[in-house]
Parts: sequence; C-alpha cells; structure tokens
Amino acid sequence: MKKILTTMLIATSAVGATAQTDNFKYTDEQFADIQMLRYKVEDFDKLTLKQKTYVYYLTEAALQGRDILFDQNGRYNLRLRRAFEAIYTDWQGDRTSKDFEAFAVYLKRLWFSSGIHHHYGCEKFQADFSEAWLKDALMQVWQKKGLQSLCTADNAEALSAEAACTHFFNEIRPVIFDPAVMPMRVNQKDGDDLILTSAENYYGEGITQAEAEEFYTQRKPANDPRPVMMGLNSRLVKEDGVLRERVWREYGLYGTAITKIIENLEKAKPFADRPEQVKVIDRLIEYYRTGDLRTFDEYCILWLKDTESLVDFVNGFTESYGDPLGMKASWESIVNYKDLEATERTKKLSENAQWFEDNSPADPRFKKEKVKGISAKVITAAILGGDLYPSTAIGINLPNSDWVRREHGSKSVTISNLTGAYAKASHGSGFDEEFVIDQATRDLINKYGDNCDDLHTDLHECLGHGSGKLLPGTDPDTLKAYGSTIEEGRADIFALYYLADQKLVDLGLTPDLEAYKSQYYTYMMNGLMTQLVRIKPGNTIEEAHMRNRAFIAHWAYEHGKKDKVVELVKKKGKTYVRINDYAKLRDLFAELLAEVQRIKSEGDYEAARRLVEDYGVKVDPELHKEVLDRYARLNLKPYKGFINPVYTAVKDAKGNITDVKISYDESYDAQMLRYSRDYNTLPDIND
Repeated sequence: MKKILTTMLIATSAVGATAQTDNFKYTDEQFADIQMLRYKVEDFDKLTLKQKTYVYYLTEAALQGRDILFDQNGRYNLRLRRAFEAIYTDWQGDRTSKDFEAFAVYLKRLWFSSGIHHHYGCEKFQADFSEAWLKDALMQVWQKKGLQSLCTADNAEALSAEAACTHFFNEIRPVIFDPAVMPMRVNQKDGDDLILTSAENYYGEGITQAEAEEFYTQRKPANDPRPVMMGLNSRLVKEDGVLRERVWREYGLYGTAITKIIENLEKAKPFADRPEQVKVIDRLIEYYRTGDLRTFDEYCILWLKDTESLVDFVNGFTESYGDPLGMKASWESIVNYKDLEATERTKKLSENAQWFEDNSPADPRFKKEKVKGISAKVITAAILGGDLYPSTAIGINLPNSDWVRREHGSKSVTISNLTGAYAKASHGSGFDEEFVIDQATRDLINKYGDNCDDLHTDLHECLGHGSGKLLPGTDPDTLKAYGSTIEEGRADIFALYYLADQKLVDLGLTPDLEAYKSQYYTYMMNGLMTQLVRIKPGNTIEEAHMRNRAFIAHWAYEHGKKDKVVELVKKKGKTYVRINDYAKLRDLFAELLAEVQRIKSEGDYEAARRLVEDYGVKVDPELHKEVLDRYARLNLKPYKGFINPVYTAVKDAKGNITDVKISYDESYDAQMLRYSRDYNTLPDIND
C-alpha cells in the first residue's frame, strides 16, 4: 500500500524555476501538467563494492519489467509506444510544426503514464495533432523502422508496407482520436459495469463485472484463515465462452520479461547483504517461475522479517489500484538502502506500535490484542521501476495480505530522498500565499510543515496500515471497488489523529502540541479545495487517494458545521479554509477513524459505498472553477515525476565489476528511449 504525496501542491516549484542545492539540480523539463524532477542518491559512494554491485543488479531487475506495466494499463499501449517512438526519432519533417510539437507532448505523457490514460485521473489523453499528420508520419517511418509486427491483420507479413500501415492506423485511430472509445483506464462510477467501462488490460474483452466477481467468489475456499490474494497475478480471459486465468509467470503471460527479471535477481544473489536476503530472492524467483500465490505469501513473510539488511528492494505484482475491482496487481519495483539517521524516527514508532493500537478510538473488537512484526525505516531510493516510475509514492507499507499482516506483521518505508527532492524543488511557488488563509497560518506551516509531513507518512505507513483487524469470517475483498479508498483513508485518519497526541511530543517526534495544526490545515485545504486542480472541469473524483482525502475532509467539514469547526470563508472574493477549533477537529477524526475501522473490520460494503460516494466523489463546480482559475495564474504544474539516475558498471578484463558509477545528466526523452531499446522485453501483442 502506498502513500501518494498529499501536500505536493504546497511543495511545488514555479514554472521555469530552477531548484539547485549543493550543485545538484532537482528540477527539470515540463510538459502538459507535469514537471520532471531528479532525486539524489545520497551516500552511494559510501557503499562497499559488494553493496554497489548488489544495487546494480537489482536496478537491472527493476527495469526489465517496464513493458509489463504498459501492457497492463491497456492492450494498445506497447504498440502505440513503439510506433510513436519511431516517429519521434526518425520522422523527417518540420519538427517545429504545431502537429509535431503536440505529438511530442503526447508521447512524453504516454511515457509518463505507461499508456494513453492519465496516470492519476485515468482519463484518456486528448490528441492535439491531426489524424492526417499521424497517418503520413507513420507511412514515412513504417518500413524504415520495421514496424510490420505492429499490424494485427491475419496476413500481416504478406501485406505491403503501405497496406500494413493503413491497417494499423485504422485500428488505432479511434483509440487515439475518438473520446468515446476507452475513455477511462479505471472507471469507478457507482452503478456502471466497472470492467466493461475500464480500459485496463487485466480482463479480456467482453468480460463483465458480474462474471469476474462470480468467478472468484466460486473459487474462494470457505473459512480459510490464510486466504491467498485471489487473482493477484493473472489476466482473466474468456476462451470458447469459458473464463480462465492467464497467470503472469515465466513461460506464461509476460514470461519473456519475467525471465529477464529472474536472470538479474540470480546475478544479485551473491552480493546480498545477508543469508536471509538470499532466501527472499530464492522464494521470489520460485514465485515468478510457478505463479503460485501460496509461494508469494511465503516470499512476503521472508521479506518482511528481513529488517537488518542495509540494501532492500520490492519487485513484483504488488498494488491493485489499477484494477477497478481492486484485485489484480500492477508490476512495480524500487531498490533502496537505509537512511540510518532518519530511521531512528520510525524506529520509535514501531517500538511503540502496541501503545498506538491500544489507544486507538476504534472499538476494542477491531483492535489487535498483540501487534506483531511492525518494522519501519527511512530509505534512500536508488531506482524506481514499473508502477513506481516516473510518478511515485513517498511511503510504502507491505505486504497487503490481511492474514500475513495479522500473523506476521508488515514493513513500512518512508523515502527520504524523494520527499527531499520535492521539498528542495518547492521554493518560490507563491502557492501558500494564494491559498493559505493568513500569515499566521503560513508561519505555522513554515515552522512545522516538513516535520509533520514526514511524520504523517511514517504514521500512515508504519502504524496506520498495520493497525486493526478483520473480524473472523470477514472476506478481505468484501469492499470491492471501494477497498483501496477505504484502506488509504483509514491509514490517513490514523495518522491525523495521532499527530495531535502528547505521545509524539514525549517520544521527541514533534516539538510541541502546536505542530500538528500545520498538517491539519494543509490536509483539510487539500481535501476540500486544492487537490481539485488535478480534476478537469465537469469530472468527478476517481483516483483512490484523492477520494480518500476528499471523504475525510468533507466528512469532517459537514459533521463539524454545527460548531463551525471548519469553515469555507470568502476574503476579497476568494475562498479559503478556516479552522476554528483544532481540538474538535481531532475529535471528528477520532469518530471517523472508529467508523472506517468498523467498515473495514466487518466488511460493510454498503457503508463504504455511502461514505465514498457521499463525501469523496462529488465536486462543487463553482468552487472547482475558482480553484482552477487561481491556480492557473500561478503558472504551476500539479503533478511531479522523477528521472532515474544512470548506473554504469565498470568491469575488468574478466568481466568482474570493479566499481559502479552513478550519473544524473540523462534527459527525460533520452532515458525513455534508452529504456525502450535496452529493456524491450515483451512482444507487441501479449494474449
């Protein structure tokens, strides 16, 4: 489970600004609604050669799965990416023309989102280049770049280049240009068939939501105390009218990519920090080879128990936000090592996990009598891959299996060099002057904001996701499409509630009982107003993290109206959030946390649906327009993503690695084109 940066819209930099600290440039190019950043891999030079080599092979494994995510996000994505890259590199024409410039932005967005739908809002991109221009450009590069394999005609190899290109263009034309075709990658609209109306590639064509839900319901064993995460690593397809799973494993679906991942995991093994980590890799490889979800659980248990290794990684089918039913997992990877100094902060939280569980406002029936295996650390990211690249989380808590968490615990991370990059790129935006109500509140945020942002992430990941329990007999998939939103909301409210607790002052994690107010203000402002800059006019909120922030903020606002706990007020024609009673706001968070934990523990689908639909989906069009207009005048980009560093292995005459060099000067398009060339692991069509 991931925590997506919630205060990003405060910590953001002005267009054209260059954030540079200690001669390291954090900001980079911008396009559409995105600004690219760079992150510094602090103290990489202090690692031993063995550790550097271990990181190197793990980063190679992290990059070999890139094509998987493109295909998971939509069945046309790989073919479109390869065709468009051919135009981008080899088209001979006016590259300053309006069509080409619009095309270049489209391709950069496609790279960023690993597909043709927005990485966050899930809506399909609008193509601002013409159909005629695209067809002519394809015709020009088709034969030169050997694109015949992109054509799906039965006799494609026998067709002339012109005929094959025309067939391909006719197939992809409505996908790109018709707004009614595949409009949403993940549709969460209540009442719709969420599979038929979503463009993701986790389900074969023609499969309905009811069919998929029935398929997995029938296969769940009754009263299994340790259920596998059914459907996690497969595509559900219909063959001759019968539903079947195509499992993602070596020699199965995505097998050519998985083989490359395994090869690099094998190369990494001799350089692992500890024997326990070798066992982790071996079990992960076994899972990749068999696709057995019991083996996946065994791997997760070994992984979460390894808390001593300096270098660590995630590699696999992990999070289910991209599946409208919240079951099937996207592929992702991150390679990292401990930030030893900052980890002392999270260590204090994990050592006191039982106290936090015991003192939660939740009903005692839903609390863990004995919290097990809670570990947390602050890490330095070395590489990002799959669904963590280029847009990424700032905190992660795994594994996601409820029974594994109950019996063995979980491992949480806060990614310090990514949060640091966001912070260092934040100067001079003018955002807080525009949206924060007064100077006193801005001073509060300036004084305590960074500290409380980090603590909110720590509490969310380390303790929030690790808290509470399901009642016996509760199916962990009962909340269906609302499961991810409820779980992220639960962790957020947990963190908000405890940020105001004296316990954090006693542990030395906050300086005083004023600090939490900075997070309360920015959270409410974001949930009620400023996250709306990410929504197009007329749209509702779709993304799980945005929905959870909205339902928390709007629920607290509505339930505190009588006492005017939080208000939306006008000053000189502009709307602002004003918090009149921070203590009562905490009481509201306590009440909401108790209810959300009840929903989770009992599997109350209808209550989850009402909470999300009533408070987390709708958008006030008048307020939305105002926020968009005010934000536009600041000339900011609402989304950020990262360019990875480049690792180069220095080898001797025998092929042994003698050093690993790191550099930060690769441009965004150069990196994407290199990845497409060097990590080209899947065929164009993956059926």
